[in-house]
Amino acid sequence: MVRAAGVHPPRVAALVVLLALLGGCGQDMSGAPSVVSPGTDPSASQSVRHGGSGGEGQVGSPTSNATATEGRTGGGSPGLVTPSRRPVVGAAPPPWLGTRVLPRTADGFGQRRPTPPELVQRRFTLPDRLPALPGTGFASRVRTPAPASVIRRSTWQRGCPVTANELSWVRLTFWGYDDRRHTGELLVNRSAAKDLVAVFARLYDTGFPIEEMRIARRDELEAQPSGDGNNTGAFACRPTTSGSSYSQHAYGLAIDVNPFQNPYEKGDLVLPELASSYLDRSRIRPGMITPGGPLVRAFDSVGWSWGGSWRSLKDLQHFSANGR
Repeated sequence: MVRAAGVHPPRVAALVVLLALLGGCGQDMSGAPSVVSPGTDPSASQSVRHGGSGGEGQVGSPTSNATATEGRTGGGSPGLVTPSRRPVVGAAPPPWLGTRVLPRTADGFGQRRPTPPELVQRRFTLPDRLPALPGTGFASRVRTPAPASVIRRSTWQRGCPVTANELSWVRLTFWGYDDRRHTGELLVNRSAAKDLVAVFARLYDTGFPIEEMRIARRDELEAQPSGDGNNTGAFACRPTTSGSSYSQHAYGLAIDVNPFQNPYEKGDLVLPELASSYLDRSRIRPGMITPGGPLVRAFDSVGWSWGGSWRSLKDLQHFSANGR
């Protein structure tokens, strides 16, 4: 064997050890090196410790409690959350929302169907249709009588039990499921406008979430049933459900809040028709109205009563001035 000039075996061994040590600098020294499986987002394999303004259980900007608890690790520090790129089911409207027509029953309603998985944990808010009211907290604007342009896009027509001059246009802010401030509108009886503003001011303070708040259109009264609507609204010139007399909505003296999370039930009839999952009132989910909860207390403070306390049927979404 021919030995290389000027290089001795002990020095070679030392050099190899030194190079090995230098090569390990910058690696995770806590154990095995970090390995990311093929096809995996590297960021999803790391844990994020929460702190700062985000609060415990939150990443970045504040989120609702329901969102904050998701993604908690099964063990280890309670302040660790594993991020995931997978969308949270129910946090965004499915692309088919409002487009899948249900077959009608003999009574003219859509056939009752099981709640789609995408809507079992329904917690999204649809885009506002009005410019935002100024400010950062609760705000409201009331115009009496309601402008003619507002009346024209509502369900009011000659023959309704109230005149157009008896209706007020109420704009107000509310919290969405996205933990953001939104602006909606109601068409109500002028005698109830002040009380309803007070009710929604209280709801705003509690952070109760609402998906959508807008004035119902005339074409919606005759629209084919999709069974997945969830608009919070007041005035609607229509008869009572399964009846011929005018409902309190036709007087602007009733309001339905988050109908999908708080369905109407009488016998086999459920409205909206896809909301049967929410008949289970023991499983509390965002947007549900509960006995003695913030909505019931807020409406009770102005003398309005809740359809969820009725015995012959349950109208869990419904509040009215005269209890009907």
